[in-house]
Amino acid sequence: MQGVYLLVDSDTLSPLATMDGNELTAVRTPATTLLAVQHILAAAPGGAPEAPRVLVFGAGVQALNHLRAAHAMLPGASFAVVGQRPERVKALVAQLASEGIQVRPGGAAEVPDADVVLCTTSSRTPLFDGGLVAPGGVIAAVGQHGLDAREVDDALVLRSDVVVEGRSSAWREAGDLIPARSVEEWEDIRPANLRELVGGGLKRTPGRPCLYAGVGMAWEDLVTAAVVYEGGTRP
Repeated sequence: MQGVYLLVDSDTLSPLATMDGNELTAVRTPATTLLAVQHILAAAPGGAPEAPRVLVFGAGVQALNHLRAAHAMLPGASFAVVGQRPERVKALVAQLASEGIQVRPGGAAEVPDADVVLCTTSSRTPLFDGGLVAPGGVIAAVGQHGLDAREVDDALVLRSDVVVEGRSSAWREAGDLIPARSVEEWEDIRPANLRELVGGGLKRTPGRPCLYAGVGMAWEDLVTAAVVYEGGTRP
């Protein structure tokens, strides 16, 4: 899949930059995910753990960039990665080691011990038993979108506090949430969205995990593209 992103000046409508769409997504998704994870951890009763244990499912570009983002935004964290192909896990671990980021191969059996679980795969079926997630654990499911795709199971959804990027987009595309509950049920529950989370609007329930379901939104591409452009053009 290929794509080109065109950044346009909002005042003059003049083109400012073209960017590789895949690369933009590879930056935008982990930036948004770790923003959410950071605020969810901070909202926990008792605050965020000083040295969170982070378990990442996936060994592709999204896993790579989520680990880079987690290393930058979660000081003191330790990292393990779970992948179906050992050679890809080995290559990912080696790439990150060359950047000074220590990651070790892990397994799904480590889910109960993880403070943060990042799901960055193309799997269309749940990656692990949601009943294994620790009370207070944070799970981000961001690798898939579409109502026929899911990385987490109903058990996890039903026992978790839930945060979404945007409620309308989640009801259209978050297969991790639907059909665990119907759209009507979610509308009644009204889970916090990203704006409310960052504004301090999330009230976590003691003893419950928190699930962040991300599907990607166009405004995030614009914000990321603008930041990249401005960072590259400043003297």
